[in-house]
Amino acid sequence: MTGISKSFFGVKVLDHVDLSVRPGEVHALLGENGAGKSTLMNILAGVYHRDAGQVVFQGKPLENTTVHSSEEAGIAFVHQELNLFNDLRVYENVFLRKEIVRPFGVLAKKEMIRRTRELMRQLGVDINPSDMVSELDTSKKQQLEIAKALFAKAELIILDEPTTSLNSDEIDILFGLVDRLKAQGKSFIFISHKMQEVFRIADRFTVLRNGQLIHTGDIRDVDPTQVARMMVGSQYTDQSVYEARELGEVVLETRRLSGEGFHEVDLSIRRGEIVGFTGLKGAGISELFATIFGVLPIKSGQLLLFGQEMKGNSVRQAMRSRLSMIAANRKENSIIPDFSLLENFYVSEHRLSSKRPLIAVKGELRRYKTHRDALSIRANSAFDMITSLSGGNQQKVILARWLNTQADILLLDNPTQGIDVGSKAEIYGLIQQLALSGKTILVNTLEIPEIMKMADRCVVFYHGRVHSILQRDEIAEERVMIAATNAIKSEVHA
Repeated sequence: MTGISKSFFGVKVLDHVDLSVRPGEVHALLGENGAGKSTLMNILAGVYHRDAGQVVFQGKPLENTTVHSSEEAGIAFVHQELNLFNDLRVYENVFLRKEIVRPFGVLAKKEMIRRTRELMRQLGVDINPSDMVSELDTSKKQQLEIAKALFAKAELIILDEPTTSLNSDEIDILFGLVDRLKAQGKSFIFISHKMQEVFRIADRFTVLRNGQLIHTGDIRDVDPTQVARMMVGSQYTDQSVYEARELGEVVLETRRLSGEGFHEVDLSIRRGEIVGFTGLKGAGISELFATIFGVLPIKSGQLLLFGQEMKGNSVRQAMRSRLSMIAANRKENSIIPDFSLLENFYVSEHRLSSKRPLIAVKGELRRYKTHRDALSIRANSAFDMITSLSGGNQQKVILARWLNTQADILLLDNPTQGIDVGSKAEIYGLIQQLALSGKTILVNTLEIPEIMKMADRCVVFYHGRVHSILQRDEIAEERVMIAATNAIKSEVHA
């Protein structure tokens, strides 16, 4: 891709960008949200038409590219939101629009199943062709997407944030598949905000910032800090945002609390404290947060908020107790895509205000603007759709939603998922400011450096139980991972 430019409504989003990918390489395409990565890939995949520049694939110019002609040329785009039909079987997804038909229009099901099984065997993927896609876990769905691309004879596969919903074992399987295909000469464009994964899988990289090409080079010639500075510019900092502060009384306590996916959890958390929670994916932390917030039932034990035991927990009861929660997977569980920024902002507060059924727009706008300024939400009109914002700014709107309910305890489940490094740094700073103001914050994250940047303590889970509770000066990546994998015997201490 040479000299690619693209504007929307007079705003230039790509300005003479170059990108080259070699046969049999993994090329990381990096940049903050809004840097132009998606637009560039959508031009390559035929979704958008470029305003200027040239695209040459395997020596042939691609002109007036459409999605169909891009696929025909051998380019496949595996999106973050997987494009699979859950109510069809695996083989039906593979052969969609490519069905084998016998005389009189009869589908050759056995032949399609046989070919799908052979395709999976060649890829080293353990997926039953007759399984319903809805029954597959996220890792297998990701593998199925790649299998579909290869069945369509793709030579270049674009992977957009492919590991967002995968645990460490599933990431290993995915990267093993990529390595095997790379050895066969297949090429990949890998889009990710996770530096550790970029340096693990990529051969070369390209950084975009504000629609412009910043740098292209070999991954072995740089380190993560250098790449992050390229992505964000001069404002980048890799420093901890932690600031010591005096903690208040105990505001959240669990006594041998058990629920779906976790067992006999004892915690005592104080006003103004930031507590990081981590463990392998599926360790039970998300379920613990959901139970504290009333989404899931308490099976046994006690939950106390501000000294009062919560009985018959419910979301409404939790909200009335000044508790809030930002759930994992923002797109599915937090934002309401058909609502504006303002509507997304006030929806939770109005859930609590049943005595005020009418919405006073002027008052809501005033409160929204106060939170917008406090959280540095970068948006135009409050009446714009929330989907018009970057991931980081969407997350800030959700945070503002809960602060608008006067919540004093915030449960944040993977709050920086799918957010670029610059926005992550802003979120860390906001969490620290909220703690300084007396808010209590529990953060669940798979990224240990996040906990090291901001937390007072770290609670490490293993198989649904608290394995270790580490004080700030004890938090180190190696020590946390040893606990998360149960490589040493559990030693819980307060």
